[in-house]
Amino acid sequence: MKMSSSGGLSFLRLLLFICAAASTTTLVGATDHIVGANRGWNPGINYTLWANNQTFYVGDLISFRYQKNQYNAFEVNETDYDNCTLYGAVGNWSSGKDFILLDKAKRYYFICPNGCFNGMKVSVLVHPLPSPPTAAASSGHSSSNKTAASGQAVSRPGFFIIIGALLVSLSSIWV
Repeated sequence: MKMSSSGGLSFLRLLLFICAAASTTTLVGATDHIVGANRGWNPGINYTLWANNQTFYVGDLISFRYQKNQYNAFEVNETDYDNCTLYGAVGNWSSGKDFILLDKAKRYYFICPNGCFNGMKVSVLVHPLPSPPTAAASSGHSSSNKTAASGQAVSRPGFFIIIGALLVSLSSIWV
């Protein structure tokens, strides 16, 4: 493939940079927590039990799935949550398929006003993102043993940045 203009070269480099950036962000993807799992946002479901079986981190999403013209979701304060009221509501969603970013480490409270007394309320505790392991903590230990013991994968997003930079450099050979 031979490109004759410098605009084509710039476009190719931009495209390669975007691909490299996209591959980096997929490593650190957020979790989408669908409220009620396959049962959705409906009356008569124990959302406290559901929430207690989830671990929420900053950057995760909480999703509400329900019949659009029948229910909705409001973010409220603790008092409104306890009393099923909307006086301190800070958010309102009504699309039937709502994705809400949990962008702070705190407790969030959500209710559906016309279903709240029938259990349509959920409270979730969002934790800060765990710190990556430090070099001092891992020195003298095999990282593969540490990973296997903890059951957690260690991601290396820097690897994808290096690959992306390499691809951008190689693009000058292709043109």
